[in-house]
Amino acid sequence: MALSPATRDKLKTVSTATLATALYKRGLRNQFIQDVKPLNPALPTMVGEAFTLRYMPAREDLNPITVFQDPEHPQRKAIEICPAGAVLVMDSRKDARAASAGSILISRLMMRGVAGVVTDGGFRDAAEIAQLKIPAFHSRPSAPTNLTLHQAIDINVPIGCGDAPVFPGDVVVGDGDGVMVIPAGIADEIAAEAVEMTAFEDFVTEQVLGGRSIRGLYPATDPQTKVDFEAWRKQKGR
Repeated sequence: MALSPATRDKLKTVSTATLATALYKRGLRNQFIQDVKPLNPALPTMVGEAFTLRYMPAREDLNPITVFQDPEHPQRKAIEICPAGAVLVMDSRKDARAASAGSILISRLMMRGVAGVVTDGGFRDAAEIAQLKIPAFHSRPSAPTNLTLHQAIDINVPIGCGDAPVFPGDVVVGDGDGVMVIPAGIADEIAAEAVEMTAFEDFVTEQVLGGRSIRGLYPATDPQTKVDFEAWRKQKGR
């Protein structure tokens, strides 16, 4: 299922924490990509369909620097064919000893309109990538070229990234906490539910900052909470 503009817009307004709870309610507990963080937390929330690149451990005789002369090299090819609006997700086996990509390739993704990039390894030129206007998530900076340890082997196949399963077309959402992966078939309902959850969470936050106890408020076990919430929604237009 293609990601609709309406669902994309909804997902830009919710947190990965809220999405994690909505997914948990459906029995999905392994959708958070572990140990990745945004290079620039100030950028807007990243939302897009997953387009994947799979790395395997490099075999030295097949991974000389000259492989990059081939325009069909899987890493270089993925950079050029990842669709605009998608998120390039790279499986680097949680190994940041060598980079998954660098600033030039990620700049190319940005210029092509790609929505973001994620690796469970590391990026080289990390300080430069942090200045780009494309959300990027990694484990830590890593100067060595990917060829040192990683061999790009396949494009747009199911992968594991940071212990999370990622299938092509899954919906990827990234914010200051990290990256969640939403199965494509439930993205619309998850987005709709998360928007509703966010409205209630915003109400609760306002109440707590005003001095109210969480008892009966969060969760809303006191009937008055629901009355107050509905009044708040009308006041706020939400």
